[in-house]
This record gives sequence, structure tokens and C-alpha cells, in this order.
Amino acid sequence: MKRVWDYRVTLVALCTLAFFATMVARLVISPVVPEIVETFDSSTGVLGLALTGLWMAYAFAQFPSGVLADRYGERIIILVAIGLTTVASALLALSPSMPVFLIFTLILGGVAGLHYSVATTLLTRELNNIGTAIGLHNSGAPLAGLLAPIAAAAVSQWFGWRAAIALGTVAALPIFILFRWKVRPTEPARPEQPMGDRFALRPVVELLSRRKIAFTAVLAFLFEFIWQATASFLPTFLIAYHGYSVTFASALFSAYFVIQGLTQPGIGSLSDRYGREETAGFCAVLGISGFTLLLVGSRLAVLLVGIVLIGVSMGWGAALLPRFMDNLSDEERGAGFGLVRTAYMMMSATGSVVVGTIADTAGWGIAFGTFVVFLSMICLSLVGNRVLNLGF
Repeated sequence: MKRVWDYRVTLVALCTLAFFATMVARLVISPVVPEIVETFDSSTGVLGLALTGLWMAYAFAQFPSGVLADRYGERIIILVAIGLTTVASALLALSPSMPVFLIFTLILGGVAGLHYSVATTLLTRELNNIGTAIGLHNSGAPLAGLLAPIAAAAVSQWFGWRAAIALGTVAALPIFILFRWKVRPTEPARPEQPMGDRFALRPVVELLSRRKIAFTAVLAFLFEFIWQATASFLPTFLIAYHGYSVTFASALFSAYFVIQGLTQPGIGSLSDRYGREETAGFCAVLGISGFTLLLVGSRLAVLLVGIVLIGVSMGWGAALLPRFMDNLSDEERGAGFGLVRTAYMMMSATGSVVVGTIADTAGWGIAFGTFVVFLSMICLSLVGNRVLNLGF
């Protein structure tokens, strides 16, 4: 029994590290955008387009990754994701021109996107408390959000932007070796079914139109929209709206990621114990309180409390994503979870563009105020579903 438990701990740890590695490879690009623009005599807009493409490719890869895992097994697909992330990061660092850089950025987003849905399905198969497992797995992203930008900025100053981009390779390679060494082979869920059948339009529409799946996807879209925009603009908001320095704003931004990473396992545990909807609603209420504090107060104590509340709130995935798994059969979880991830993440990837445009036209107060509106919609939807017994 002890041997099984030890393996489960190893599995969760290595899936989390794999998520960390794929996230590092994506996050090391942003801090060195000015240097890349200067090297290639390009523009920030072109780099922004590349980063948008990266996140769109990441979102798009969620569904095919599940189909591939059903056919070949989760372990192989995760190894492919980590291995190709290692290679893509190295090629990105060696890019000779902006067009080549753009191509490798899209490739990096796509191969990194092969990991998350497959690893989540694997953990769901191996562990009983899936909320806790998903929370632990999700903590790899905020850990990368804390370390990757700082490391990239420092390495860039010493060795240039290419070395900073290559940190993605440095992070992914040892984790690839560890994962291949320690994780056992996994049996595919549907080894005989032709993959073309999984991409047929009718089954896709049927799955996405199920009441509980569709409702959860809408809530996930609203939450993810806020997460994307917060990750893009929180430091800028603190600088432009409150007048804080770049250094202080960056410190608060790092604190936000730390809090998110530390509390996600707890959010997942709460969802296992008290329910998915209740815990997701709790996250939304905390988010409303946190963003309201950022909007109405500039004192340090007020901002710190707001950052803490927002950090906990943005751990919503550990509460809400298990709800997808609860409403998918064992055979559907691989491709099905990937499908819903692609669906809501493709829409939520617009968060940065939409909120940035609102900030340009109406100011940062209105832009961040939209988060309060979205979170209130989540609360009202959850309460209405429960009180009126709508069955979503």
C-alpha cells in the first residue's frame, strides 16, 4: 500500500513539474520583448501578435492532445509535450529573423499545450480526491509565474535575450528525463478507435451542448478571461492607476503568483469536501472583494489585502475544472476535457486584448471594474442554478 501511495506522490509531483516547465518556456519571452524588438528591428505590436498566437495555439492543442492520449496513452503524450517544449525553446532562442521567431513561437504554444489536459486526465484516473490533485498540479503555473520573469530578466542582462529564452530548455530537459524514468507506462483508453471519429462534428457538438458541461464552460470562460487579463496587466494597473513604482508593482505581482500557487491545493481540497459550485462561488466572492479593494484604495495595507484575496480567487481552476471530470465518463475524459478546455480557452484568450482596449479608451478603473462585473455574473449564475434547481 505504501508503495502505491509513494508512486501517486511521485506522479503528482512530476506532472506539476512538467506543467511548470511548459509554463516557464512561455513566460520567459515577455520580459525580453524590448531586446527582441531591437534585435530584429521589429515592433512591439508584432511581438504582441506572436504572444497572442502562442496562447491561442496553446488553447487549440488541448483537444487534440486528449484524442492522442486516448489512442497512445497519457505518459507518451506528456513526454512528447515536455520533449518538444525543450526543442522548441532552443530553436526559438536561435531564431535568425522575426518571421522564424513567430513560427517557433506558435510551435512552442502548440507543443506546450499538449500537456495540461492529458496530465489532468491521468491524475483523475490515478487519484480519488481529484480536486486536491488538480490544485497541486495547477500550482506549477504560479510557481513558473514567480520564477520565470525574474530569471529571464536577470539572465538577459548578463548573457542577452537568447540565453533568457533558452531557460525554457534548461527547465524542461531534466524534467523530461525524470518523467521518463519515474512514471510508469499508461494504457490508452481507446487504442482501436480511429482518431478521425473523435473529430466528427456531431459528437463534439453533443458533448459541448450538455447542460452541465456548457454551464461549467461558461463559468470557466469568465474566470479564465479575468486570469488572462490580470496576468497581462496587474503591474501596469498598479503603476498607472495607483502611481506605484515598477519595482513595487512587480513585487506585488510576484506575491499574487505566490499566493495563487500556495492556496490552489487548499481550494481543490475544499471542492472535494464541500462541493465544486460552493467553492467556485467562494472564489468569485473573494475576487469581487479583492478587485474592489484595488479599485477603491491606494494604501499599502488595502492593496496587500486585495492582492491576497485575488490570489486565492484565481485558484478557481482547482474548484471548477473537476466539475468537468465529474460530468464526463471515464472513456470521455481524455478527449472530452481537452475539448472543453480548447472551447473556453480560445474565447478567454481575448481577455488581454479586450481589457487593454478598454483601458486605452475608458481608463484602468473601468477596465478592472469589468472583472467585478464578470465575477458577480458567476455568483448570480451559481446561486440561480442552485435556488431555482435549473439542473445546469
